[in-house]
Amino acid sequence: MITWANFPFLRLTPALLAGIVAALAWGDNWPDLWPLALATASATAVLGFWLSRRRAAPTAAAGLAPALLAAVALLGAVRTQTVTESRQSAHLIHFAERIEAYRAVVDDYTVVRPATYATTLRVSEVRLAGRWRRAVGGIRISLPRVAGIAAPSYGQVYVVRGHPDRSKAPLNPGEFDYRRYLDYRQVYHQQYIHPDQYRVVGLAPPNVLVALSMRCARQLDAVFHRYIKAKREYAIASALVLGIKDEVDADTKSAYTATGTTHIMAVSGLQVGLVFLAFSWLMKTVFGRWLGQLRGYRLAVAGLGLVVVWSYAFLTGLSASVLRAAVMFSFIIVGRALQRPDTVFNTLATAAFGLLLWNPFLVADVGFQLSFLAVLSIVYLQPRIAGWLAAGAWFVGRQRSWQPRPVRWAWRSSGWVAEALWQATALSLAAQVATFPLSLFYFHQFPLSFLCSNLVAVPISSYAVYVGLALLVLKGVVALLGLLLPAAITQWLDYLPQLVGRLFEFMVWCFNEYIFWISRVMAGAVVDNIRVTAAETLLLFASIGLVLAYFGGRRTVWLRAALGVAVLYAGSRVAVAAALAPDREFIVYSIPRRSAVGFWRGNSALFVTPDSLPLNNTERTYRLRPGIIQRGARRTRFSVGWQNCPLPVRRLADADSAAAWRYARPGPVVLTTWRGLRLGFLAGRLSSASRPVPLDVLVLRRNARVKPETLAAVFGPHTRIVFDSSCKIWYVARLDSALQAAGFRTWDVTERGAFHLRPPR
Repeated sequence: MITWANFPFLRLTPALLAGIVAALAWGDNWPDLWPLALATASATAVLGFWLSRRRAAPTAAAGLAPALLAAVALLGAVRTQTVTESRQSAHLIHFAERIEAYRAVVDDYTVVRPATYATTLRVSEVRLAGRWRRAVGGIRISLPRVAGIAAPSYGQVYVVRGHPDRSKAPLNPGEFDYRRYLDYRQVYHQQYIHPDQYRVVGLAPPNVLVALSMRCARQLDAVFHRYIKAKREYAIASALVLGIKDEVDADTKSAYTATGTTHIMAVSGLQVGLVFLAFSWLMKTVFGRWLGQLRGYRLAVAGLGLVVVWSYAFLTGLSASVLRAAVMFSFIIVGRALQRPDTVFNTLATAAFGLLLWNPFLVADVGFQLSFLAVLSIVYLQPRIAGWLAAGAWFVGRQRSWQPRPVRWAWRSSGWVAEALWQATALSLAAQVATFPLSLFYFHQFPLSFLCSNLVAVPISSYAVYVGLALLVLKGVVALLGLLLPAAITQWLDYLPQLVGRLFEFMVWCFNEYIFWISRVMAGAVVDNIRVTAAETLLLFASIGLVLAYFGGRRTVWLRAALGVAVLYAGSRVAVAAALAPDREFIVYSIPRRSAVGFWRGNSALFVTPDSLPLNNTERTYRLRPGIIQRGARRTRFSVGWQNCPLPVRRLADADSAAAWRYARPGPVVLTTWRGLRLGFLAGRLSSASRPVPLDVLVLRRNARVKPETLAAVFGPHTRIVFDSSCKIWYVARLDSALQAAGFRTWDVTERGAFHLRPPR
């Protein structure tokens, strides 16, 4: 039984979390809550003081707990309102369209893409009607990656002409909501900046410590670039130790994603934990034997541990993931030093409380959620899973006194290896138990190869981290000696980091090759295209928690509750499938510079690209696949052009090319009928002499040359006009107003997202 007085944050943190989630989900139009929060906190304090003076009975004092939790929940909501920049009157969201120019500073890492640089600017001033005024807000900008354009660096001050636009909502069904992703990072606008549209006017880092940290990370990255020759191994080495992933290619990312090992490429809890474990081992083994009994030794070790953890965080650029891990381990270090009578669960809850109080938007961060869930699951489940099997003891028990010494040594060594493998297996299984619902919700897949890949890749990569850090330390020592020794001796000393660099490169190559091998051999060992809603994710977590409660206490009430939750989950899945079964929908997708339409019938779909070029893998993955997952589609078909399309298709004869000769130009209008919808696709010039054909929807492609009066005469004035993504911006801007003036209803998929239309019942 938990004594809540000893573990207060196990209740306070969920209350804070509830307040933050409520404010994020429904609090856009809420008034300021701080007066209510202040009144609740004051009333709770007065009630607690009164109960303590009267020495109230425990049952009466227990009534104080709901009031305290309500006060903490209100604290979470108030803190969320406080840090939400869009609630300020000077925020860009209130006047972005009227901005003539703005002054801002680079406040983030620069993401290097094949054609662009992307980073975030924090605005300090804007010009409205010729006058400069103070403003706040973040803008996600993109710069062309061409010759003569340098990548933005942290702290550069930009003056930009023009105004930013509100971040776009998802354009296609089920697509990743990049607008919401940016909103949770206090960035509400985007802008593509041309080279002649901005100037760099100075350097004023928002945080000098972060600027120095980023510079250190780049200097250390240069060490890896010098001593690791293979491009792929250098990219992974830099990502593994420093968290810099600019050079990781798409094939490598895909292989790591398919095998469930993407966490290796991000500096987070794994790397910080390895540094902390190495330091703890050093203090205990080397110094603890002689200094462990000295007064203050424990506090001194804790202080050094904090210095080591935060030094590593500083050297890796103080990214968000490493900061989370550093805070988590800092609480663990301090808790151990103070010898608090609590568990690691309360320590982790305290760390989460502090992080959420500092930045409430972390609650929506996938890395934050996965990190804490994985650690909680490992702490609770790993010892229990490991206890299922005494792998090492079985081999050790095979020893006999009459056996030769080499045989006994072989049994002991086999026991050590078996125990290490089983412990690693238990660790991997424990981490997956708590994180797989989130994996299904966010990534819509679950790699069944995670155990095979992690059993080898994680140990090798862990040792590789130590070797990589040793390379950095050794290079630093050689560089310092180079200031004192002659150049000839320094040149000889450089062979040491070269040797360590070769070893580091070989280790990275080993687990790279292993990951690629697993991704090839177990290519089909991925359960993908899984659609799980937020409510269903909560049901999965509830069922896992109830099953664990049953195994912890062996009370059948928990098992019955788990079965009830499982029935609710199954009912939810059946209800969604039943709702989608009769659904019919025609969709014109928004895919840059492409034409693509979809014909949906329940959980089956036909995708047609009117052009004679198929969609590439990226376009299918990021534009169509989310909708396929959202609808739980089981049968999909892709048709390139209209030639092999299973729909009845015909062309509207063009009056200018109606002559029946061999090389007559085909008509520019393709007509089809689907579920009672009359659809047309026009690419080219429409003649006013064309035979009238009433349509429900006409899709204009490739800047079709038309006039409003011609469209009205041929297709009727009530035809819905859709501009697909192959139409240029200037073309849509010119023709759209003319069509609307003529009484047509229009839709631009580039600006407004995919066009949806259900057929008549």
